[in-house]
Amino acid sequence: MDFIDVLKQFSVRAEKLRQQIQTEEATKTSLVMPFFQQVFGYDVFNPDEYVPEFVADVGIKKGEKVDYAIFLNGAPVILVETKWCGSTLEKDDSQLFRYFAASKVKFAILTNGIIYKFYTDLDDQNRMDLTPFLELDLLNIKESIVPELKRFCKANFDASEIFSRAAELKYSNEIKRYFLEQLKEPSDDFIKYFLTHTYDGMKTVQVIEKFRPIVKSTLNNLIGEMMNDRITSALKTDAAPAIQAQSTSAEAEAAVSVDAAPRNQAITTEEEIQAFYIVKAILASKVDISQISYKDTLNYFAVLYGGMVTKWICRFRFSATKKYIGFPNEKGEEARIEIANIEDIYRNQDSLVSSIQRFIG
Repeated sequence: MDFIDVLKQFSVRAEKLRQQIQTEEATKTSLVMPFFQQVFGYDVFNPDEYVPEFVADVGIKKGEKVDYAIFLNGAPVILVETKWCGSTLEKDDSQLFRYFAASKVKFAILTNGIIYKFYTDLDDQNRMDLTPFLELDLLNIKESIVPELKRFCKANFDASEIFSRAAELKYSNEIKRYFLEQLKEPSDDFIKYFLTHTYDGMKTVQVIEKFRPIVKSTLNNLIGEMMNDRITSALKTDAAPAIQAQSTSAEAEAAVSVDAAPRNQAITTEEEIQAFYIVKAILASKVDISQISYKDTLNYFAVLYGGMVTKWICRFRFSATKKYIGFPNEKGEEARIEIANIEDIYRNQDSLVSSIQRFIG
């Protein structure tokens, strides 16, 4: 089984168990230890490899212990501090920070069994960075980080290689974070940068305020158009081999089949499929997109989470004259919004994210 498949399989386990776990100890035994064994391949029952209650004396404090230390070739390489799975981990890194300074390890992991934050000492040697260079959320696995996670497997572990990648990851994450912030609320400096290349007049406060909504909407629309172009291109690429393989007789037979389709049978259109891919693209950063599927009915085209009709994210109703996208309201009833074209789905990104949040917490 590939690493990504093992990770996704464990994600399903974590999602099922987390509501039942009420203590830190239960988090360790039910989530954290199985994760390091099943996903990263460490023998958690071998005291030469996986050491619980590892002593990391801090200054004059003796007997300070970190939850786990992972050893390779007789030396500790990773410290692991665990919190209850209901913890947000927002203010839980200070203890691990002290342990890191007192040890000779290069990496530390702070986890609540669902979220795993990976730290090193990029900014100041032997002092743990305040910001993790890598973060895994088991309930929202981003496939872009999977190769980086794989480096922490016992069979692949190379401290120098991971450290060299950590710097790139740290700054890459900062760039992404900054850009997302600017897409939501562009700063004055960000707007001035674009005006420098597009506007010849004085960049006064009034001018900046005038262009703020223009820059924001332009960038968001541009990203939407780029995503839509990629989806359209992918659809055409997928369809090309099938079209080339069809003979004239097969085309005629297919046409008859469509024309003769029973009136009580839904026919999925290319426009509906394109709308489905747009939804997947929007939600790709929030959930594992393999969990997003669709069901076409006579009345609507539904986008589902986990393949369950009771967990519908949105519904599309496309006719020759009107198009609607529907979202569940507080009562679970459908609230419809009219859209001019399928590109308008991008304008409903917040509603799509809110809808999926009902199922992923």
